[in-house]
Amino acid sequence: MDIRPLQPGDREALERFIGRVPEGDRTFFKEDVEAPEVIDAWTQPGPARAVAVADGEVVGYVAVVRLHGWSDHVGEVRVIGDPGHRGRGVGRALARLAVLEAVALDLRKMVVEVVADQAATVAMFRALGFDPEALLTDHVRDQSGALRDLMILAQSVDAQWSTMSVVGIPDEL
Repeated sequence: MDIRPLQPGDREALERFIGRVPEGDRTFFKEDVEAPEVIDAWTQPGPARAVAVADGEVVGYVAVVRLHGWSDHVGEVRVIGDPGHRGRGVGRALARLAVLEAVALDLRKMVVEVVADQAATVAMFRALGFDPEALLTDHVRDQSGALRDLMILAQSVDAQWSTMSVVGIPDEL
């Protein structure tokens, strides 16, 4: 598996990846991923967006999006994995890259939104040093119309970078 920035040549593989992501998970992209102009913008050089690629196919996506105004020191992490590759470390590798991107963007804090009952995803981010900061009850409506809780996890970029540096993770990445 190779993790690299999105490139203009990734368009078709990215569209196939989006097609494999369940509709309910697409909400975590937070953009209309079926709109051609969104994919065009993603594949241009620019902000922190990367993909995991295996055998020529996109199998994961990560973005670190700087918040605005009084929260411009905070970056929101968005990680989506191909359903056929979940549980193989793709999300973990992309989340680690997000820490590097946050450092490069000079961010002080990262947050990630996770549906609270997605135990494996919550556990992955907890293992990477994210801590629960908020639980928003009945905040997400799934495809069937059921309301679900949204958990916001956060971490200090400086603290996480220090921990990663001690164990040599930046060298690995």
